Amino acid sequence: MRYVEGMTTQIAVRLPDEMVRFLDRSVASGKAPSRAALVAVALEREMRRQAAEQDAHILKEKGTVDDLDELVIWSVAHATLDE
Repeated sequence: MRYVEGMTTQIAVRLPDEMVRFLDRSVASGKAPSRAALVAVALEREMRRQAAEQDAHILKEKGTVDDLDELVIWSVAHATLDE
């Protein structure tokens, strides 16, 4: 499990008891090094999910065609493999 390194800011967050019990069980079982680490991993996952959702929206709006498509087509047609 990766924990964000560098500058950190301590914040107070209210969570339902069930979530806190989950955090504590995860730490006690060794699945997470700390409550903060598990929360950070969950937030990183949500950040990636939102970025992917935004990328999907852009692709839907603009399509998949880009400036390099012709270069890729040419490269595939003319590529050779050195053995």
